[in-house]
Amino acid sequence: MLEPIHPPMTVEAFFAWQERQAERYELVGGVPVRMMAGARNVHDDIVVNLLAALHTALRGSGCRPFTGDGSVETLPDQIRRPDAGVDCGARDPSAMKAADPRLVAEVLSPSTRDFDAFEKLAEYKGMAGLDHILLIEPNAAEVMLWSREPDRTWRKERVSGRDGRLALTGLRIELALADLYDGVTFPTRPRLVQDETPGEPER
Repeated sequence: MLEPIHPPMTVEAFFAWQERQAERYELVGGVPVRMMAGARNVHDDIVVNLLAALHTALRGSGCRPFTGDGSVETLPDQIRRPDAGVDCGARDPSAMKAADPRLVAEVLSPSTRDFDAFEKLAEYKGMAGLDHILLIEPNAAEVMLWSREPDRTWRKERVSGRDGRLALTGLRIELALADLYDGVTFPTRPRLVQDETPGEPER
C-alpha cells in the first residue's frame, strides 16, 4: 500500500518536505511513504457526507472536522492521514496536523482493510487524547465505533442499518447513519467491516 522513498525525518522536516510534493505522504518511523492514490466514488461520497454531518453537529462547539489532507501524530515521528477527523484544539492556520484530535475516521477499501482495521487502529488507540475511532463500511450501512470509557479504556460497538445512530459522547454529538450514507449506492461487494481476531484483547 505504501512505498518508502526517503531516509528518516523529523516531523518538522517531513512537513517542510511534504509542502514541495505533488502527492500526499504519511511519515512512518521517520520515513515518508506515499499514500495510495484514488478512491472509488462510494468512498468519496461517504467521506463528504461524514464531513458535512460533523460540520453541522459541531457548529459552535469549538471543535471542527478536518479532511484527509490534515494529519495526526500517532507516535513519535509517525504521521497518519485519516479520511476525516475532528480537532478540538486551537487552530493554527499554518499548521499541518491536528492540535487536539478527538476523533478519526477511516472508510475501508479492499486494498487497505486489514491495514486500517489492525495496524492503524492500534496506533489510533494509543493516542492519549482521542475519544472516538470510526471504521466505516463502504458496501453496507455499517460502522465499527470505538469509544473511550470514563476510565479511558476502549469500548467497541457495531452500528448497522440506515436507522442506526453513532453516539459520540466525547464530542457530545450524535450522527445518523442515514446522513453518512445519504445518496450512497452500494457496490455489489462483500462487507469489509469484520470483528477483530477472536481472542484479541481490547486496547
